[in-house]
Amino acid sequence: MRRERWVALVTLVLLQMFAVAAGVHLLTSGLLDEKEEPDPVASAGPPPVPVITAGPVLAAGGNGPLPAKGTLAERLTKALGDPALGDRVGAVVLDAETGTTLFGSAAGVGITPASTTKIVTSVAALASLGPDARLSTRVVRGASPGSIILVGGGDPTLAGPRAQTGQAYPKPASLAALASHTAKALKAAGVAKVTVAYDDTLFTGPRVSPAWKPVYIPDGEVAPVTALMIDEGRVFPGNRNRVSDPSRVAHGAFVSLLSKHGITVSGSAKRVKAPAGAEEIARVDSAPVYALVERALTLSDNDLSEALARQVALKEGEPASFDGGAAAVHKVLARLGLTDGVTVHDGSGLSPKNRIAPQALARLLAMAASPANPRLRPVVSGMPVAGFTGTLGRRFGKSNSAYGLVRAKTGTLNGVSTLAGMTTTKSGRLVTFAFMADDVTSGGGEAEAALDRLAALVAAG
Repeated sequence: MRRERWVALVTLVLLQMFAVAAGVHLLTSGLLDEKEEPDPVASAGPPPVPVITAGPVLAAGGNGPLPAKGTLAERLTKALGDPALGDRVGAVVLDAETGTTLFGSAAGVGITPASTTKIVTSVAALASLGPDARLSTRVVRGASPGSIILVGGGDPTLAGPRAQTGQAYPKPASLAALASHTAKALKAAGVAKVTVAYDDTLFTGPRVSPAWKPVYIPDGEVAPVTALMIDEGRVFPGNRNRVSDPSRVAHGAFVSLLSKHGITVSGSAKRVKAPAGAEEIARVDSAPVYALVERALTLSDNDLSEALARQVALKEGEPASFDGGAAAVHKVLARLGLTDGVTVHDGSGLSPKNRIAPQALARLLAMAASPANPRLRPVVSGMPVAGFTGTLGRRFGKSNSAYGLVRAKTGTLNGVSTLAGMTTTKSGRLVTFAFMADDVTSGGGEAEAALDRLAALVAAG
C-alpha cells in the first residue's frame, strides 16, 4: 500500500467518525443508521469470543512486507535513550498478523500503565458482556403502597436534566426521559403522590480506591464510583468538579423532574435495596457496550472504565468492587490466553499499583485488530487518531510524519507516560506497539513528545 493511499484512507475514516457523531455508527459491514428497537437486556449472555490472533488483518493494510528488523531496532534503540523517558522504559513492536516480535526492549517487564489500562478493561468488557449489551436505569415499585425506587444500573453516562445531548456520541440515556415515563405510568395507575427511595447497591465495596491519590476526586479526575449517578458525578455537565455523593444527587434530580410532571413526592431520600422481583415501572438503557468502549478509549474516561470493570465483575460472578472487577478482568483474560504480564487493581489505570508488560498490551491490540475477533473491534475504532481525536488531538502535529497514521491509547500519571496502539508502516504492514516509561523525571510534555517520536519511527518502518 502506498503512503498516499493510507493518508486518504485515514481521511475517509475521520469523515466517517464525524458521521458517527451525528448519529450514524460505522459497522464492519458498512454504514447503518441506528434504529429505535427494543433494547437488549444487559444480562444477555454473549457467545464466547474466539481467540485467534493470526489471519488477515484490517482492510486498512497489513499485507505489505515486514519492516527490516535491524533498521527498526537501531532507530528505536536510539530513540529509547531519550533522557525525557527516564531510566525505566519498556517497548515492543509486533506484527499484527503473525504476532512476531519485530522489536523488544524489556517487553515482558511489568510497568505502571496509567490509562493504557483501559485497553485491558475494554477488551474484557467486550469479551464478557458482548458489544450489544446495555446498562439499565430503572424505577420499580417499593414494598409499601405509593412507594417507588430509583434503581441504578451502573451507567455513569446517564444524562441529568442540564445535559446537552443532541450531538453527543454515543447518545446517553436520559434521567428526564426516565422521569417522564415514570410519571406517565403512575398517572395511568391513578397515582399522583409517592415516596421515592434509591437503590445503588449493584456496586459494592469502597467508592474510592485506597490506591488512588486523595486529590483525584477534588481535582475532577474521577467521581466516587457508584451504581447510580448522572453526568459522571459532575457538579454540572462539562465541569470537572465532582459531587461527594453521586447517588443522592441523582435521586434529588429525579425527584425534581417528577414534580415537574405533576407527581407529588413526600418524604426524604432513603437508600434501600429494591425487593427481589419488584414490578418495573419504567427504564432507560445506555448506549451499547461497543459505543461505551469507544468513548472510554477516545476520551480516556475514568468513570466509564471503572463502571465497565464492575459490569464485567457482575457478569463473571464476582463482587462489583475494585477487587472483584480486577479478578473478573483477569478471569476473562485467562479465557483469551492473555494473562501473562497483566496485573490490575482498577479499571481506569489511576492506580499506581497496576503493572502491565508492553508485550501484553501489543498482543491485546493485535487480537482486537484481527477480523477473526469482530466483537473486539471497538477497541481499534475507539483509540484516538494521531493529531485528530481524543487524547491525541493535540499531539502529533502536522509536521510529524505519523500525523493521522497512528491510533493509540495514551497514559499519564505523575512519573508515568505510556502509549500503546497500532499503525500501518510505510511498506503497508499493520503493526501494534507499546512504549511505556514509569520513571519519568522530566516534564510530562517532553516524555509524550518522545513517545510520539517512537510511534512515528514505527510508522516509517
